[in-house]
Amino acid sequence: MADPISGLPDLAAAEPARDRRTDEWAPVARVRTYELVLQRIEAQIVSGTLRAGERLPPERDLAELLGVSRPAVREALRVLEAQGVVRSQVGQGPGSGTTIERVPSDALTRLLRLHVALGSFPFADVIETRVTLERSIVVLACRNARPENVQRMRAILAAMDDPEITREIFNQLDIDFHVELAEAAGNRLMCDMTRAIRESVRVPFLAAVKAMPETGRYSWPSMLHSLQAEHHAVLSALEAREGEKAADLLESHIRGFYLDLANAT
Repeated sequence: MADPISGLPDLAAAEPARDRRTDEWAPVARVRTYELVLQRIEAQIVSGTLRAGERLPPERDLAELLGVSRPAVREALRVLEAQGVVRSQVGQGPGSGTTIERVPSDALTRLLRLHVALGSFPFADVIETRVTLERSIVVLACRNARPENVQRMRAILAAMDDPEITREIFNQLDIDFHVELAEAAGNRLMCDMTRAIRESVRVPFLAAVKAMPETGRYSWPSMLHSLQAEHHAVLSALEAREGEKAADLLESHIRGFYLDLANAT
């Protein structure tokens, strides 16, 4: 029988809701108060109401505005500071208080490194992401690279060519080269993502390289020679402004490196 006022089914006459539990009536998630504060601040950042460089209201005022306790506000700000979204400074000077910051690359790197270490992303996904990202980067670098970018990359490759180079130093220079390539592209987000991805796999890469034998087809000296030549080929294509060629060389370089590591271990 329908309710004559609303036209809706007469719920009072129906069977109890607890006997008809469905997805629509699943238990409500318990949200901690500080998470609600986080959501409110994040929503204002996404909408553009809060911008980088702006200061949040003092903790006491923020708690009153949101109708929550000061500990809830304090916990939310701790989370945002750990993510690199805000910077908090005590005191009475012009730099005191909590300020919205642009997310620095080291915060992104830290988060991604932890997720990769925890196995949140399959390693194959990391490889494909890196290939896709760096192909786009090198095409942009062929258009946008400035003389100082090329000079820094040349210096990195010269250091890589040292016949006495250790595996640890080469690993760091390899990261530096790819990050400088991203810098040359002129896209800040791509650069930060490249730095984050490379730093996130720094430790497993170095461990795999250290485990490579000194002789044989998949030895460290053989791989070192190949990597040195591949880096020079990529830089030559960049200097010639040959975007697609540079992208193909870079993809072959990345995939070949992972394949050689897999075969050597």
